[in-house]
Amino acid sequence: MTQTVQPPIMGHALRRVVFFLLVLLTTLGAMGLMVSVFQTDGLSPMELILLVLYAILFSWICISFWTAFMGFFVILTGRDRWAISRQSGLASDPAAPASRTAILMPIYNEDSERVFAGLRAIHRSLADTGQLAGFDFFVLSDTRDPDVWVEEELRWQDMVRALDGKGRIFYRNRPENTSRKSGNLEDFCTRWGGRYRYMIVLDADSIMKGETLVEMVRIMERHPRVALLQTPPVPINRESLFARILQFAGSLYGRMFTAGLNYWQLGESNYWGHNAIIRIQPFLDHCGLPKLPGREPFGGDILSHDFVEAALLRRAGWEVWLAYDLEGSYEEIPPTLIDYAKRDRRWCQGNLQHLRLALSRGFNALSRLHFLMGVMSYAASPLWLLFLLATGIDAYFQTRHEPVYFFGENWAPVWPVSFAVEMTTVLLVTLTMLFLPKGLALLLLLKDGRLRRAYGGMIKATLSVALETLFSVLTAPVLMLFQTKFVLAILMRRAVGWPPQQRGDHMTGFREAALTHGVQTLIGIVAGVLSYQYVPAFFWWFIPVLLGLVLAIPVSMLSSSIALGRQARELGLFLTPEETEPPVVLDYLAENLEEDELVLPVLRERPTSRFVQALTDPYVNALHLSLLPPREPPGKRRRHYLEGLIHQLEEEGPDSLSAVQKRDLISDPEMLARLHALFWSRPPANAGMLP
Repeated sequence: MTQTVQPPIMGHALRRVVFFLLVLLTTLGAMGLMVSVFQTDGLSPMELILLVLYAILFSWICISFWTAFMGFFVILTGRDRWAISRQSGLASDPAAPASRTAILMPIYNEDSERVFAGLRAIHRSLADTGQLAGFDFFVLSDTRDPDVWVEEELRWQDMVRALDGKGRIFYRNRPENTSRKSGNLEDFCTRWGGRYRYMIVLDADSIMKGETLVEMVRIMERHPRVALLQTPPVPINRESLFARILQFAGSLYGRMFTAGLNYWQLGESNYWGHNAIIRIQPFLDHCGLPKLPGREPFGGDILSHDFVEAALLRRAGWEVWLAYDLEGSYEEIPPTLIDYAKRDRRWCQGNLQHLRLALSRGFNALSRLHFLMGVMSYAASPLWLLFLLATGIDAYFQTRHEPVYFFGENWAPVWPVSFAVEMTTVLLVTLTMLFLPKGLALLLLLKDGRLRRAYGGMIKATLSVALETLFSVLTAPVLMLFQTKFVLAILMRRAVGWPPQQRGDHMTGFREAALTHGVQTLIGIVAGVLSYQYVPAFFWWFIPVLLGLVLAIPVSMLSSSIALGRQARELGLFLTPEETEPPVVLDYLAENLEEDELVLPVLRERPTSRFVQALTDPYVNALHLSLLPPREPPGKRRRHYLEGLIHQLEEEGPDSLSAVQKRDLISDPEMLARLHALFWSRPPANAGMLP
């Protein structure tokens, strides 16, 4: 077994030095322009606040810009020679035992039809490669809803029968969802991880090509120091106008940004929580997550565990890579602006926890930067809001200041110095840094004719970029207020929990839009009136922000429209390669969702309650009992509680029980068997009724 020469450490360091030097010099240049705008008689407190805020925000913009530029350079000139997929690594050893990989699908109260349709599509795509024998599938359920729980079990059993998957496709539901998703994965690793060398972690809406899965394992085999390999998931399959715009942006700009991230992060990249392969033993050895001291939202379980797990692996000397050029990794996104904001609310709390970790001992500088970038992805919004407020206040005081033209014995007037050129330059530089990456992504299409056609041609792609830019300008102020509200709520120690996502396409009604965006609209109107009345010059610069807030309700409603999304597709707008040239695995998913050919007859029925079916149907009852984990007999107090639920069920029916009470009943094997026997001991006249 021979090993190739690894890329020199000096080369890695040089890349990072160049990258951060460009960020620093660009920021300092913009700051120099900003300082020159202020009067020469020293900085006022308001000007100092503006300067500090601008420095933080512009450096954040610079990191994004230079990341995109490096990605543009890499794609334009060819693939990065130091990318993990380009390194030959270790030669394979024919005598070594074959590796086994577990494909994990952690779920929590998800749409089980979509979950298992996706798993079947991945299974079929993997079978097409001829490498299916090296992979097992695990559905790791943390579902609390009893009806969804029983539905998951039936869907799993149907998949096992349809694909002859006994001993290869597994399902389990945890009695307690301790530590959420990270605890779910930890439970798998401690119970079954010893049987596998790798685990590929998916999300409930993840789809991956079989060839991609096989290639991920191959890379890990050839690079034994790599503990985690992250693929860039491309957004797909949503039809609303909002989602199609985001899918287009994620597809067109995303490949450039991920190539840029890999350019300077190299073997110290990050983990995004899904669509990644992990070496199980180092994950077990180093990624146990402690509870943070104090109570939520800053204490307790670490919610955004993925960043932390990557940092812990890097701290232990393992490599974490972003396989930016590995295609065939997909995910689905929220269908509406409101759903998108709700998902942000969940992530916000987890990312703000990283501020504590960034100051903790033991992490290297790049890990601390990852934590701070996670914090800034949400802290940037309140900082932008503060910057806008401070700018408006400063402009107001400037209008109240009466210029003095004659000083002392000077007979000629001393005219005020105009800084219009410098201020315009600052604005143009900032806008260039924000929007130039979109143009660079378009330029890359000129290099690849197949890709250009997949985006609808150069004209349609350019028009789509222009419309996407307009849409992002309108929605940016709305998201700024959403995220500011989330950050303030968390600072006031209001924990959010971890509710399930709304994933399917649906329309936003007027009532929902008005309740959600009403305050934002009012803020836009009031701010517009005040700025126009007191600082009219500032008002005209402020129009893009005001317009986004005032139009929040109609934009939210119209962008949720499925009809408009389909019409845009017919016009050739916001097309992506996954739509124009869909990979086979996405065709498999579409077939599974449309046909839904079920093996189990009981699944073809659509009862009002799967919970009731678990009590009454012999097959469903037996399946559910067989999947319950062994547990200690309940204590006296617990037994009295469960017997009380049985009496309540007998006297008042299932609707009188809460979801938690229903789960408690069907989680106990003895009580479940007793309820089933009680039902079937009823006279035939009552056979269709509950006990």
